[in-house]
Amino acid sequence: MSSNQSNSAKGRVRSIRKRLTGQRVRMKIGIHFAQTVFWMIVMLVVWLAAREYMADTVVPFVERSRRITGEMGVPSSMRYIVYAKSTGAVILSELIFAPAVLVLAFGGAVFVLEMFGDILSYSREKRRINNVLKPLDELASRVGELSRYELSEEKYHLIEEKITSLEPGDEAKLSFGDEDLKGIEGAMNSLLSRIRESNRQQARFVNDASHELRTPIAVIEGYANMLARWGREDEKVLDESITAIQNESEHMKHLVEQLLFLARGDAGRTAVNCTKVDLCEMMQSVYEESLMIDEGHIYKYSCPVEPVYVMADEGLIKQAVRILVDNAAKYTKEKDEIILSVGYVSAATVYLQVQDTGIGMKESDIEHIFERFYRSDEARSYGGTGLGLSIAKWIVDKHDGHFEITSREELGTRIRIVLGQASTANA
Repeated sequence: MSSNQSNSAKGRVRSIRKRLTGQRVRMKIGIHFAQTVFWMIVMLVVWLAAREYMADTVVPFVERSRRITGEMGVPSSMRYIVYAKSTGAVILSELIFAPAVLVLAFGGAVFVLEMFGDILSYSREKRRINNVLKPLDELASRVGELSRYELSEEKYHLIEEKITSLEPGDEAKLSFGDEDLKGIEGAMNSLLSRIRESNRQQARFVNDASHELRTPIAVIEGYANMLARWGREDEKVLDESITAIQNESEHMKHLVEQLLFLARGDAGRTAVNCTKVDLCEMMQSVYEESLMIDEGHIYKYSCPVEPVYVMADEGLIKQAVRILVDNAAKYTKEKDEIILSVGYVSAATVYLQVQDTGIGMKESDIEHIFERFYRSDEARSYGGTGLGLSIAKWIVDKHDGHFEITSREELGTRIRIVLGQASTANA
């Protein structure tokens, strides 16, 4: 980009500023002219109506003419008369032109003063336009800076050489050793850091997924081999093998479904369809399902008397709450309580809460619970895939919400989903 283009951009901004200022002043003059004409017409109409109302006395034409001519000093040539049909007398309608001239003169003087003030306000309007167009001035200035920033062919070759010399696993940063390339150097190093972190997360995810899938596959393979050797004759081995294969197949199916959900979410293929949802009604549904499915725990439920509404995808939010309830049931002893609740954090935010009386968590584990496949040492003996809370977090993040977690070892855990954009029942 050349300096001529930069100057052209600045010139266009100045031209726009000048044109807008002129248009603003002309508009004010036009408005004041229309207002003056309007009030002049109003004054004339009011004056004529008043004079017509006063001219209702029937008098001889000569006396009436003398009275008006003598008292007002109005020449007879400026007098307008109307003959009454019923009496033949003369009623003076008194359309006198002198007051009209006075009104026109007064209106013209007012308009001239207003127009003079509008012209004097040109500088003030110019300052106002300058403030409005300040971003355009900054843009033109940036254009000028970019026009001065031109890379030579040697610098292009330097950038290409440095980039091609990097190895895929190399953690080194780019360094061009050129002051003019500092900005490009920083941007590329930042991009490389994000790419490397993404690759590390992907590699860790693949390794963890492979490990989680390897276990059920190994169990199924072991029981299948045992069936092939002794299962045909030994009914006990047959029953044990069938049960184990069914359990591991179900576990593997659940794991694959969770992996596919996260993969679709990461790829942007999971749609979030927000509608107006009554959280009390939704949580009531989860509560009743839990009572029917899990008879080993005591479930309690609390909600405000009035409905609690929020814009959300009901299916996804319910899935996140079910994940919390499943975790609470997994880590809570039988006959202990699990409490579900809904309420307001503030006038604009609501919460859904699941509280258990289970094993609780260490403070060091809480910051990792949303990582994929993460399970604390205490939680490993309870089974699971380590993906449930990752899915719940993805869902809550898509709703611009967040989690609030309070946990104490051997006392239990309280997990709260906080969502914004709450509305009233009449919304």
